[in-house]
Parts: sequence; structure tokens; C-alpha cells
Amino acid sequence: MNEYKIAVIPGDGIGKEVVREACKVLDNASTLNNFSLSYEFFNWGSDYYFKNNTMMPIDGLEILSQFDAIFLGAVGDPKIQDHITLNGLLLPIRRKFDQFVCLRPSTLFEGVKSPLNGINPGEIDLVVVRENTEGEYANVGGFQYEDFDDEIAIQSAVFTRKGTERVIRYAFNLAMERNKKLTSITKSNAQGYSMVLWDKVFKEVSKDYPEVKTNSLLIDAACMDFIRKPSEFDVVVASNLFGDILTDIAAMITGGLGLASSGNISENNDNPSMFEPTHGSAPDIEGKNIANPLAQILTGAMMLSYLGENTAADSIRGAVKGVLKTGNSITSDLGGNATTTECTKEVIKKLNE
Repeated sequence: MNEYKIAVIPGDGIGKEVVREACKVLDNASTLNNFSLSYEFFNWGSDYYFKNNTMMPIDGLEILSQFDAIFLGAVGDPKIQDHITLNGLLLPIRRKFDQFVCLRPSTLFEGVKSPLNGINPGEIDLVVVRENTEGEYANVGGFQYEDFDDEIAIQSAVFTRKGTERVIRYAFNLAMERNKKLTSITKSNAQGYSMVLWDKVFKEVSKDYPEVKTNSLLIDAACMDFIRKPSEFDVVVASNLFGDILTDIAAMITGGLGLASSGNISENNDNPSMFEPTHGSAPDIEGKNIANPLAQILTGAMMLSYLGENTAADSIRGAVKGVLKTGNSITSDLGGNATTTECTKEVIKKLNE
């Protein structure tokens, strides 16, 4: 029987609640499919920061390197600036383990109403492949004359041929597994260096995949088309910033952040990949037992697929689809009145049917 070591970082706010519930689903699926998940929980995040002035211990990355995967809830607290939480935990993990792809699927499931008129279940089914380690979030820059009238802030985007090519090639390979359709997101009309390199590499790599139908869209046009005609998209590849923007739009048109799963995938199989939902810590509803656990549960399914347990992963996705289709025990963000725990129990019930 396969056993997988999972580092669990519940994090802050509702992260603690939805991780707890998702682990119940994962344990049930593992029992049904004859493998086991060995969890070790780490209380890193904002609470840890308040006590230690750091988001995780100095040897945190070394500790995480011993695991097969990392399962993260949510990080953030209104008392701490976002750049501290981001640069203190999430970005170091992504960079240390070279998690170069942020994979974010968005599907309009049966039973979920899109805010877009005339869109039926199944008509939105896309995956955004977001570059995850460089680009606009490389955090290269600085301040001059800080806090003076002539204060200057410089923020540089970093695009390498290696980083650009590998994420584009990953997207092409994914397109080959799906519907052989890939859209590249650019802004080369205004960003005459970084996006020109991106466009050039995309064109070069496309020659190795003649079966894939390609398209290139400016980010502003892509934002409009995600709303005007989302069914035309299948696999989308974008830089760090552009992917961040588009995945939030994709989540909202397919039911909201409560259904949005995400995986940070490493190029090196010896490194752990990290799986986290797209939503934040939502401190305003912490402890109320009303958070939607489905994004975390679907994220758990992504983790199982990464570990090679595809049957269990598909069964979890099927159970979530069943809950959404019936509308039984869904949380308030989806129009129901179920608690977090009631929603999870319904998923487990479907899982065992």
C-alpha cells in the first residue's frame, strides 16, 4: 500500500477550517482506494508571525523538503501587510522548490449559476497555466528617498528565456492532453521587452506542437473575452501577474472563489509541489463554520492526481459535482444555508455511494 507524507499548513482564518474538512475527505478517499496519507501539521502563518516575527522557522524550507506534497489552507491577516505574508511564506516555498507552474482550473459545474447570462453548465471548462517564479512578481526593485516628497519606487519584471519557455512548453503539453487549443496572454504593444520575449518564445515553441491551435491575446482583450465568450478558452498560458488577474475572473464566472482550486507544480519530482485554494483567509467569517470547503477539497483532488492517485482524485471530483448538482448541503456563497461541516459530510456521503 502506498503511503504519502503530506506537510499540512492550515494557515490563517478559514484556512484552518477548510483544511480540517478537506483532510476528512482525503482520508475517506484514501481508505476506499487502498493508500494512506501521513500528515504532519505546521502552525506557520500569521499567528506564528505574531509570536516569532517571522512567518515560518528559519529551517522551514528544509523541513518541507522531506515531504511528498504540501497542503496549504490560506494565509493572511488584516494586522499584517500582504507583502510580509507573501514574501514570508508562499513565495519562499514556490521559489525554493522551483514550483514554476501555478495550475488553476475553472469549470462551470451543473447546479452552479454563473453571473454571466446564457452560460450553461459545462460551457466554461478552462485551465490557466500561470508562470509562478518570476515575471512581474520577481520582487526586484527598491525605494529611493523613501518617505520624502521625491520618493521613488522601482519595480522590475524579470523574464528569462528558460522561465518563459518551460511554462509555455508545459502549457502546450497540457493542451495536447485536452483539446489541442492554447491561448497566450501578452501585452507586447506596451511592454516592449518582457512581452516581446514572451511572444517570441511562444512562437518558437509552437513549432514543436503543430497539432495545437494557438492564439495570442492582449491582457485587456483577454479580460473582456473571459466575460464575453469564456467558452472559447481551453488552456491559457500567462505571466505571473496576468495569470493572477485572469484566474480571479475565471473563478467568479464559474461560481466564485469557494470553488477555485490551485496547484503550484515543481519541475523537479524530487521537490514537493504545493496545493492551495485560490481564496484568502477571510478573517471576517473565521470561526463561524460557514466557509465553503469545496475549493480546498478540489485542491486535495489536484494533490492526489499529482501523487498518481487518479482514481481517488476523480472520485472526489465526482462527489463534489454530485453535491453541486443536487444543491443539497451547499454553503451560503452558492445559495444554500449549510455549514462547512455539513457540506463536507455531504461530499463524503456522495463519495461512499
